[in-house]
Amino acid sequence: MRTLRTLCLLLWVPTLGVLAQQSSPEITAGELQAHVKYLASDELEGRGSGSVGNRKAAQYIAKAFAEYGLKPAGTNGTYFQEFEFVSSVKLGSANTVTIAHTGNVPLRLTVEEDFRPFGFSSNSSVSAPAVFAGYGITAPDLKYDDYQGLDVSGKVVIALRYGPDGNDMHSEFYRFTSLRNKARYAREKGAAALIIVDAHHDELPKLTYDQSHASSGIPCVALRRGVLEKLLPAEQSLAAIKDSIKASRRTIGFPLSGVTISLETDIVKVMDRTANVLGYLEGSDPVLKKEVVVIGAHFDHLGYGGEGSGSLVPHLHEIHNGADDNASGTAGLLELAQRFAASASRSRTLLFIGFSAEEIGTIGSQYYVNNPYFPIEKTVAMINMDEIGRLNENALTVYGTGTSPEWIPMLKKYNARAASDSFALKLIPDGFGPSDHAQFYAKDIPVLFFFTGTHNDYHKPSDDWEKINYAGQERIVRFIYDVANDIQSATPKPQFTRAQSTTAMGSDGDSPGFAVTLGVIPDYGESTEGMKIGGTRPNGPADKAGLKAGDIIVTLAGKKVMNIYDYMGILGELKAGQTVEVEVLRDGKPMKFSATMQKR
Repeated sequence: MRTLRTLCLLLWVPTLGVLAQQSSPEITAGELQAHVKYLASDELEGRGSGSVGNRKAAQYIAKAFAEYGLKPAGTNGTYFQEFEFVSSVKLGSANTVTIAHTGNVPLRLTVEEDFRPFGFSSNSSVSAPAVFAGYGITAPDLKYDDYQGLDVSGKVVIALRYGPDGNDMHSEFYRFTSLRNKARYAREKGAAALIIVDAHHDELPKLTYDQSHASSGIPCVALRRGVLEKLLPAEQSLAAIKDSIKASRRTIGFPLSGVTISLETDIVKVMDRTANVLGYLEGSDPVLKKEVVVIGAHFDHLGYGGEGSGSLVPHLHEIHNGADDNASGTAGLLELAQRFAASASRSRTLLFIGFSAEEIGTIGSQYYVNNPYFPIEKTVAMINMDEIGRLNENALTVYGTGTSPEWIPMLKKYNARAASDSFALKLIPDGFGPSDHAQFYAKDIPVLFFFTGTHNDYHKPSDDWEKINYAGQERIVRFIYDVANDIQSATPKPQFTRAQSTTAMGSDGDSPGFAVTLGVIPDYGESTEGMKIGGTRPNGPADKAGLKAGDIIVTLAGKKVMNIYDYMGILGELKAGQTVEVEVLRDGKPMKFSATMQKR
C-alpha cells in the first residue's frame, strides 16, 4: 500500500491552474499575486497536510522548480520528500461501558450515543467502583481541591466538565479546567479511569486529535448527563450540585453507593502521508559549493478548520485559505528560486524547500533536518519566510538576528539601500520560534525568519488573497534576495552563536499565560511517552541545569509527565525561584537534574 500511495503522490498531476507568468526572472508583485491567488484558492481547500489540496500545492511548487531549472532533491530522483504523520484518531472496535447499580439491571451503554472516548484516552479496560469528584480540579493556589477527602485510588472517577464558573475563560479556575489537566489530576490521585459529564448540555464532545502523540495514561470517556443523573442519590441533582459549588466555592464529592463501572477504550491513530518539496541550484565555486544555504517556507494550512486544527474559529467548518499563512511565504520561495536560477554564478549551493505539516508542529522541517539531502553539517544558514504578506507601516520583523554576528550588519546594510523606503526593522535575536527555522537552529545552524506580524484574519477563513499587500511583499522578497545572495557568496561562512532568549511568540511549551518558564523547546514530531526536548534556551533554567536536546522529561516537580499537556499543566502550578527536580531519559537512561524556575 505504501508503494501505491507514493506512486499516487509523485505521478498524479491534478489540475494545477496556471503558474505565474515567467516572462521575467525579476521578483514582481504580479507574479507573487498569481502564486498566492492559486495557493490560497478554494480549489486547494486550505492545503491541510495529507489532503488532496495539499498535494496540489506540492505539485504546483515542484512544477515551478522544474520550470526554473532546479534539480530535484527529494526521494528517488523526485522533488518530493515524503513522510508519515498522525493525522487524526478514530474509534476502534472495542469501546464499551457497562454500569452495575445495586438493585438495578446492569446498564450497557452504546458508544457514540451514551458515551464517547476522548482522543487522548489510553487504551485499557477497567472495572471498579465509581466516585463522583465535583469538577475534578486540583487548584492549591485557590485552596480548592475536588479530591479532598476522597479515596479514588483504583476507582472510576466521574467529574463535571469545565469549572465552578462554567466555561468562563476569565474565571480564576479556567486554567485548571482543560480536559487534559483533569485527566492528569485523576491519574495523579490514583484513579483507574476518568468519566467527564457536561452538566450544561447533553451532547457528547466530538472525537478530536490534539496533536500530542502520548495518551493521558488512563482511560477517559465522555458520558451523557442523563446517565449520571440516574446514578446520583435521590437527594442530589446535577443542577443543585453545580449551583452549590458556584455559590460556595466548596467542592462536593462522594462515592456513588453500589455503582460499579466496567469500561474498555480503543482509540486508533490514523496515519497519513505528506511531502516536503525540495529543489536545489548547485554552487559554482569548487570549494564553497559543498556548503548549503537553505531557503524555506511552509505551504500547508488548516484545511477546513475545526476543533484541534489550530483555527481561531473552530466551530466553523469552512475553508481556511491561508493566503498570508503561508501562501505568501511560498510565493516568496518561488520568486527567489526563479531569481537565483537566472543567475549565471552562485558560490554556495542553494536548497529551496517547501515544508509541509508545519501547522501541526513543524513536522516537515523536523523530518528534513533528521533526513537531509545534503549533510546537515554542511548547511551554513537557513532563511525562513512565514506570513510576509501583510506589510503595514513598513514594519518587518526578523527573528534569529542573534544566531550569527554577521546578521545585524548585513540586514542594516541592505535596508539602508532603500533610503526613504527602508523598513522599520524589528530585530529579534532568538533563533527559536513557532515556524520551520527553529528546527535548523536546534541543529546549531544560523537562521533568519522574516515575518510581517499577526492580524485579525490569522488562522481564520478570512485570510484571503485579496488582503495581501503585494507591493509590500515584493519589497520584502527583494530585500530577502539581497540578504540571501550575500550569504551564498560571502566567505567565510556565517559564524553560529547561541542567541539571547525570548518567548514572545510562545514557541516553547511554556504557555504565554504562565508566570514561569523552564526554557525548553518541545519536540512535537516524535511519538514518545514524556515530553521530548527539541532544544533549550541559552541561560534558561533547563540550560543551566544541564538538560539538552533529545532529553525526554518524564517527571517534573515530582509529578509524572506523559505528554506536553502534562508538562504545561505542572508548569502552571510552579513559581519563580522555586527549585524543582526534573527527571529525564537520556539515550534511554534515567537522569535527574535540579532546575530553578525563572519568571517569564
